[in-house]
Amino acid sequence: MAEHRTAVALCLSFVFLGLSLKSVPFGTAYAVWTGIGALGAVIAGMLLFEERVDLYRITCLAMILVGIIGLKFTAMP
Repeated sequence: MAEHRTAVALCLSFVFLGLSLKSVPFGTAYAVWTGIGALGAVIAGMLLFEERVDLYRITCLAMILVGIIGLKFTAMP
């Protein structure tokens, strides 16, 4: 059952990446897409697998988020 959810999530992820390409340049869209994936993976690890949560990791996550937001704003006309 988990394999099906993973496949659906992967397909939806590609669909949303494709939709974003209508308004954002490819490089920006891909960087945002991978950044969101990285954030999600680290947060899931913290919540589901009891990986450590400390100031350094939270700061790094915040920098990734700021970078994603910055890329999005620089891609806007």
